[in-house]
Amino acid sequence: MLDAKKRREEILNILSKRNEPTSATWLSNRLKVSRQIIVGDVAILRAEGTNIKATHRGYVIVSEEKQKYPYMGKVVCRHTEDEILKELYCVVDHGGSVVDVIIDHSFYGQLSGILDISSRFEADLFVEKMRESKGLPLSILSGGIHLHTIGCENEAVFNLICSALKKEGLLFNDVLSPNR
Repeated sequence: MLDAKKRREEILNILSKRNEPTSATWLSNRLKVSRQIIVGDVAILRAEGTNIKATHRGYVIVSEEKQKYPYMGKVVCRHTEDEILKELYCVVDHGGSVVDVIIDHSFYGQLSGILDISSRFEADLFVEKMRESKGLPLSILSGGIHLHTIGCENEAVFNLICSALKKEGLLFNDVLSPNR
């Protein structure tokens, strides 16, 4: 069994080599420790400055210089919990990825969650996991109003996604903003 420092080094090594999110359960099985030990190790690595993000599929190391999407923009949406898949499908079916979800909470301020959903399969997994865990979407805290960062190839694709969301009645007051 590895000592704590070597285990954290191994976690970084694994996460930096894998091209997909890695769950705490997978890491705990690989390193022969409890899932909670892994969660604690990741918290320590974050406190030390490593940019590890937790997604609904697992941990990823996010590198600023490795921009995954050539174009990114934000949309403001509002819908019911039952319309989550419709929203996600609108984005992925038109060539985009739902990078995150952001809400403005009256007490905590801005809250966000990394989604990184790029296909119907990933959208289905996200909704299935939310239902199985009896989880609620962040937007429940803000009356359904939320932002998404959308990653895609270019502004034309972003505009196509926005048109699809508008057609489905999912945009909130047609508010959208390109990041670049």
